[in-house]
Amino acid sequence: MASERLKELLNKAVAREIQVSIQYMWQHILVKGIKGHMVKDLFKEIAITEMKHAEEIAERLSYLGGNPTTQPTPIMVGKNLEEMIKLDIKAEEEAIELYKEIIKVAREEGDETTHRLFRKILAEEEEHHDEFTSLIEEE
Repeated sequence: MASERLKELLNKAVAREIQVSIQYMWQHILVKGIKGHMVKDLFKEIAITEMKHAEEIAERLSYLGGNPTTQPTPIMVGKNLEEMIKLDIKAEEEAIELYKEIIKVAREEGDETTHRLFRKILAEEEEHHDEFTSLIEEE
C-alpha cells in the first residue's frame, strides 16, 4: 500500500480542505458591503467544492490504510473583504504547493489513482486561485 509519507501528506491535505471549506463558508456568511454582496456566493460555491475535496481525499486515505483527521488547519476568516481574499489566495497557493508534492510522491510510488485524483484537484485549486487573484486585482 501507500508509504507513511504519502499517508501523512494526504492527511495534511484533508486538514487543509476542512480548513478552507469552513473559512470560505464563514466568509460567505460574514462578508459585508456591496462588494462583499457581489462575491458572497463565490465563497459559498468554492467552500462546497473544498468540502468535496476533503471527502475524496479522506476516502482515498482510508482506502490506503490511513485514518483521516477531523481537525482543520488554522482557520483565518479575515476582518474585511480585502483581507479575506488575501488569506484565500495564500491558502490556495499553499494547497497548490502541497498537491504538487503529493502528485510527485504518488508518481514515485506508482500510485496512479492518487496521482490522477490530485491532478484533478490541483486543476480546481488553480482555478480557485485564479478567481481569488482576479477579485483582488479589481479592488
